[in-house]
Amino acid sequence: MNTKKWLSYPYTIWMGIFVIVPLFIIIYYGFTAEGGGFTLSNLALITDPINLQSLWLSLELSIVSTVICLLLAYPLSLILHGMKLKSNSFIIMIFILPMWMNFLLRTLAWQNILEKTGVINTFLKFLHLPALELINTPGAIIFGMVYNFLPFMILPIYNSLSKISDDYVNAARDLGAGSFMTFLKVILPLSLPGVVSGITMVFVPSLTTFVISDILGGSKVVLIGNIIEQQFKTVNNWHTGSGLSLVLMVFILLSMAILTKYDKESEGKNIW
Repeated sequence: MNTKKWLSYPYTIWMGIFVIVPLFIIIYYGFTAEGGGFTLSNLALITDPINLQSLWLSLELSIVSTVICLLLAYPLSLILHGMKLKSNSFIIMIFILPMWMNFLLRTLAWQNILEKTGVINTFLKFLHLPALELINTPGAIIFGMVYNFLPFMILPIYNSLSKISDDYVNAARDLGAGSFMTFLKVILPLSLPGVVSGITMVFVPSLTTFVISDILGGSKVVLIGNIIEQQFKTVNNWHTGSGLSLVLMVFILLSMAILTKYDKESEGKNIW
């Protein structure tokens, strides 16, 4: 017992240094002015028309990308589960393999594919077809989000489906339920923990991203993550950047609280 306790110390120290301390720094700068006095003006900057527009656009794109990921991941997870493979390691490797490549490099690769002189438009030009405006659009950002975050939706859903015993499905069919009713009354409710986990794991990074919008959106599509990044990196205004970060954190915590409420098997529900 004491050995397990000692083994947890490195993780506790790591969390304290790289999570708790930076969080308190953000809170400090978010609630103080440049002179060090307490203020709420940094949080109130979210009501600025530009910041508010970027926040709503971030929410819109993150919701759309999350829905698309769910619509793609759930049927795929059902198909993989129906294959009844003896080993799950091969399936897991397929989805983790692209993630071995750096996140930035994967996104830059799609920039080269979607840009005006990229692979797609070059092919269209070869066919004597007009070029498409793919890069620097909200659609390109959604595509980048779906591509990068889809594995985070597939894995938890597939994991939940793999835990469903065939006895439940067979019992439902023995009682006269068809394929659709079996899915609706048995499979879907039992897989909701994976769905909730997947939605959380896709929605949160989609809402806070700035790299994807920087690369695939350019300066034409500005999300709230880009504005926060500019405050820290370009303007060097930690107070404004921290205030906007805290507002964004509230949206994230609210979404996680709502999703956890519907996750009947959530292992982290005691947090709330």
